[in-house]
Amino acid sequence: MANYVLQELPEELSDGKKIVYPKMQTYSLHDYETVIKHMRDYAGNFSEGMIRGVFDALVSVMESWMPLGHTIKIDGLGVFSLSLGFDESAPSEKNPKDKTKYRHVCIKGINFKPDTELLKEMNKQATFDRVATDVKVPQKTKLSREERLAKAKEMIDKNGYMTLSDYANATGQSRSAASTDLRQIVADADSGIAARGAHSHKVWVAAKK
Repeated sequence: MANYVLQELPEELSDGKKIVYPKMQTYSLHDYETVIKHMRDYAGNFSEGMIRGVFDALVSVMESWMPLGHTIKIDGLGVFSLSLGFDESAPSEKNPKDKTKYRHVCIKGINFKPDTELLKEMNKQATFDRVATDVKVPQKTKLSREERLAKAKEMIDKNGYMTLSDYANATGQSRSAASTDLRQIVADADSGIAARGAHSHKVWVAAKK
């Protein structure tokens, strides 16, 4: 049996409406070695080395074919496709034809759409228990935008950069709210803050003048 809590979606993500959704509580991460051992137990005819070889081959196929515009479909598992975005770490260039700025495009992530049969089979085995009676309400900041921006600049001036956790803790926001806030700040050309890197390596720095 798995546990869940009811959590309220932050206002900035729900257009001000109160939206409550169930969030599963996770207690451990099954790393690569653990997954290999579980797979060996389920399919005793395959050695751990053979299972690793299949995983390595799958990763190689994804690395080779997905950047060319192909999606990967594995029956019983789902479909993998790429998610694109602008590379904030690369400087923009001017298009020589019309003098407009060209922004570099890069792979931001991988989308996964699970097979419907996989979901059906998992739901047959799944039971969920609510562990808390109260709905978790996302933390809201009491600071104005100017105060949040000042704290961000103070951290960047002191350390040379700022992480999402740094900003969330300093402004009293949830990580999702802080992430949305920072996207709006970066989009403002007068904010003086720019983003560098991507995903877990993303940081915020002083924008070049």
